[in-house]
Amino acid sequence: MSEVCVFLADGFEEIEGLTVVDVLRRAGISVETVSVMEKKKITGSHKILVKADKKFEKADFSETKMLVLPGGLTGTRNLGAYKELAKLIVQFAREGKYLAAICAAPTILGGMGLLKGKKATCYPSMEDGLVGAETVAEGAVIDGNVITGRGMGASLDFAFALVEVLRGREKADEIAKQIVYEGRK
Repeated sequence: MSEVCVFLADGFEEIEGLTVVDVLRRAGISVETVSVMEKKKITGSHKILVKADKKFEKADFSETKMLVLPGGLTGTRNLGAYKELAKLIVQFAREGKYLAAICAAPTILGGMGLLKGKKATCYPSMEDGLVGAETVAEGAVIDGNVITGRGMGASLDFAFALVEVLRGREKADEIAKQIVYEGRK
């Protein structure tokens, strides 16, 4: 069991998924990577092999506060095609728990109708998939229980937004200072 689950599928954008894991762990937040591919070894969009902590069917989400969906076009398609993940996302939305997605992955939330009336961002050519959202061109956007990120270049902004909602602005700023990240507003 962990506070945050980052879902991995073949074709995921490595920096978007692993930056989140790294920054959250630095902030003392328990994170597990969860494969939706019926195997633990996942091949990222740039052919980097990553071993997930667990396969979806072995994961316990009862104590999880946040689900994170990294982007990458193929990775997003694979995440979106996994029906058990879709059910979990709907359950989290219903319970008001955090849903986070970056790059192409916010389109999964948009396609499920979970962005209606919310501000959201995504990879620039994917905005049509943010159904019902007010699209903004920012690195990371927090709107209630939904956090979205624009793309790989905004991975740190996105990760710090997740720390901010889970541990507060002060903790996010502390970790940013530790890693010499000067992009925090």
